[in-house]
Amino acid sequence: MFFENKIPVFVTGFTRWSARQTSLLLVILCTASVTAAPAIIPRAPDIAATSYILLDAKTGHIIIEENADEALPPASLTKIMTAYIATEELLSGNLSLGDEVHISEKAWRMEGSKMFVGVDTQVRVDDLLRGIIIQSGNDASVAIAEHIAGSEEAFADMMNQYAEVLGMNSSFFMNSSGLDTELYYNTMSARDLATLARATIVRHADYYPMYAEREFTYNDIRQPNRNTLLFRDRNVDGMKTGWTDAAGYCLVASAERDGMRLITVVMGTASEEARAIETQKLMTYGFRYYETHKLYDANQVLTNVPVWSGRQSAVDLGIEEEVYITIPRGQAEQMTATVDVDEIIRAPLENGQIMGVVNVMLDNDLLYQGDVIAMQEVEQGGFFKRSIDSITLMFSGLFSE
Repeated sequence: MFFENKIPVFVTGFTRWSARQTSLLLVILCTASVTAAPAIIPRAPDIAATSYILLDAKTGHIIIEENADEALPPASLTKIMTAYIATEELLSGNLSLGDEVHISEKAWRMEGSKMFVGVDTQVRVDDLLRGIIIQSGNDASVAIAEHIAGSEEAFADMMNQYAEVLGMNSSFFMNSSGLDTELYYNTMSARDLATLARATIVRHADYYPMYAEREFTYNDIRQPNRNTLLFRDRNVDGMKTGWTDAAGYCLVASAERDGMRLITVVMGTASEEARAIETQKLMTYGFRYYETHKLYDANQVLTNVPVWSGRQSAVDLGIEEEVYITIPRGQAEQMTATVDVDEIIRAPLENGQIMGVVNVMLDNDLLYQGDVIAMQEVEQGGFFKRSIDSITLMFSGLFSE
């Protein structure tokens, strides 16, 4: 079975390769004509931002990008990393939502956007997280950083270590809030921010809903979420805004529609309204012209091939893990797949042994390539079975040492 386990597949070709491999062409049986029109995808929209990226959160496929690796000041987008580390501490058991955090004078004196915590007070971790995510509180960011690492400087070291682990190659952190100074500012790229956003959504699913909360009240002060898209688009459920003179207006956003989740990053736009508009342009383009497609289920059998010198005469070949890909919308039925395996397969075979590769194509584009494994163990046959198979291969003209 192929493509969501709903459409049957037939082996229609069996070609001998000079490299002693066999290519099995898997063709989709469907009601659509094989001459169906190709997808017409217009040019990507012009985005008024210094740097931006649009990707499928499920597959990691990048749909659009521009200057995505340029290291730029991220302003309060920094706080996504601050919240990420705090959540990792929660998952590891080093921190609990109900833990009381002491508010230092440094945290209390922070300028810019604030949660308005009181000096020498105790604030719960869950309140600080909401203060960071919803209110973009610089005071809350410093407080959680000092609580986790002892000082904000030590926490910045943790941030850089996490960035390295996540593969955020254009990021460097000096503080937990993203505030710029005359001497320094943090740096992140649009690609790094998309990587961090995706890790947050995937790893922190139980905590991610905080990013969708529209307001938070602390110390009798109610503040709305600065992500205005939460109030405009019901599909948007995160993530974070940022602004400083050096960074301009920035926004990391995520939305889910019809089983597809997109992540966008825009950096260096001209205003609050501009960052929302440019983000909406990216979201609209992605949802309208692309889709997340489930290609294979875990342990899905693709085909069955002969086995020589074994106790069984054939083995199922399949995919170990489920596979999703990003494709132009409405083009699933136009895909084809080939399974390339050795021309002659001899026992013994182990369950899970890599036997070849599957290549999934749309027109001339390779959409997916992955290992094909044996789905069963095949033990070597007895002497008589091996002898008969060797003679059969020899007389068929296929046998060679």
